[in-house]
Amino acid sequence: MIVDIQSRPFNLTSSLRVYVQQRLRASIESRTDKIQRIEVRLSDINGPHGGIDKRCHLHLVIPKMADIVIEDTRDNLYFAIDSAITRAREVLDRKLSRKQQRKHAAAPAFQHMAGLSDSV
Repeated sequence: MIVDIQSRPFNLTSSLRVYVQQRLRASIESRTDKIQRIEVRLSDINGPHGGIDKRCHLHLVIPKMADIVIEDTRDNLYFAIDSAITRAREVLDRKLSRKQQRKHAAAPAFQHMAGLSDSV
């Protein structure tokens, strides 16, 4: 899994990079084999003007599934990161669960059809 972290218009500090990596690892560690790439874009929309303008944009690329794109904007960048990663994990869990359910639902139908063709 590739993790690409970028920030604009400020420099990405090593402590912020480590924080994002640790939060991602803690949140999706058991699912990393399903994810090909995660892009993290951190930004301060209003710059020095302040306000609710700290944005965390996540883009998860999962083979054979639609990408997951989550964006959260808060007054604190760490809160935005936490919220976006939590939401991304929830969406990923739902997608993987649905995929697993469809896989199990299709298997008996296929086996039943295979059994019919053998008896003819």
